[in-house]
Amino acid sequence: MSDLQRTPLRDFHAAHGARLVDFAGWEMPVQYRSILEEHKAVRRTAGMFDVSHMGEVDVRGPQAADFLSRLVTNDVSRLFPGRVLYSPMCYPSGGVVDDLLVYMRAPADYFLCINAGNITKDLAWLDEQAAGFDVTVTDRSADYALLAVQGPQAAGIVQSLTGAKLDAVKYYHFVEGTVAGLHCLISRTGYTGEDGFELYHATGDAVVLAEALLKAGTPLGMELAGLGARDSLRLEAGYPLYGHEITADISPLTAGLGWTVKLGKAGGFVGSDALRREQEQGGAQQVVFFKTGDRRIVRQDTQVLDAAGQEVGRVLSGTLSPMLNEAIGSALIPASAVGEGLQVDIRGTKCNLQLVKPPFVELRKSA
Repeated sequence: MSDLQRTPLRDFHAAHGARLVDFAGWEMPVQYRSILEEHKAVRRTAGMFDVSHMGEVDVRGPQAADFLSRLVTNDVSRLFPGRVLYSPMCYPSGGVVDDLLVYMRAPADYFLCINAGNITKDLAWLDEQAAGFDVTVTDRSADYALLAVQGPQAAGIVQSLTGAKLDAVKYYHFVEGTVAGLHCLISRTGYTGEDGFELYHATGDAVVLAEALLKAGTPLGMELAGLGARDSLRLEAGYPLYGHEITADISPLTAGLGWTVKLGKAGGFVGSDALRREQEQGGAQQVVFFKTGDRRIVRQDTQVLDAAGQEVGRVLSGTLSPMLNEAIGSALIPASAVGEGLQVDIRGTKCNLQLVKPPFVELRKSA
């Protein structure tokens, strides 16, 4: 894996027994002790994730807000300094370029967090769409590392290392301050469905911050957690993953993210015409979530069958829910098939799909 990119915590992971894998061109920890135990720790106490592979972008200038409003489907005008917005950004076809977080630091000063596997593509798209706007787009990905502490004990762990009043930081808000004496953008966001914080900080501070968080969190049951638990946690919460539930061919409306698509905002946005047509005419396909009552994992690209055994769709994501002790997943099926008896074939055994509105488990996000 010598040709893979590494986060500044690569040796930290190896020293703590991580199994490292190729993820979107990065050498990342998929697990430490056990995906099952790491997952349960996040639901019951806390887990710490290295997500330094994510991309960061500054968007600054007099027309930054206008540019972002045109770029993303959600309503950037709702932002104020200290507020975070989740949104897809789309192609003119309505398909998704990426989903991202938009941070407003000050008027004309925004900060984006984008997916690791899409950094090069996203930056090219941002530069292309910025033409005609008085705005500067700057790739800051190499300057930042990112640690996420998630779970019921997360706030207490981070609070023990900072003077920032975290009780005053609401869900999808952020402050800037020091954690373990290191400057951080402290964001009450995450990808697990639990309460927690994502800490953006200078690349050179990553090891010191990780060690301080681990020391503070271990007595409270915090576990180091890898990408395996991150994926099972996000699927239990019903969160989309780019390349699975949202793609260049799966729109936000098809994916069930209609709440992020603000067709009424002034000036429209890239993809708004296509999404308006989809909303008016009804989408031909729909992303659904399911459980099976069986422990056998339903793998990505498994065929979804109707009651007659005919293929009608495919599985997008699948895993074992450690909290339910059964297989869960998502699938893309015709909208007309949503009410039908659906099944999958797992090595010759038919399993019925029980469609579920996520989340699959009770979550404790901060209000």
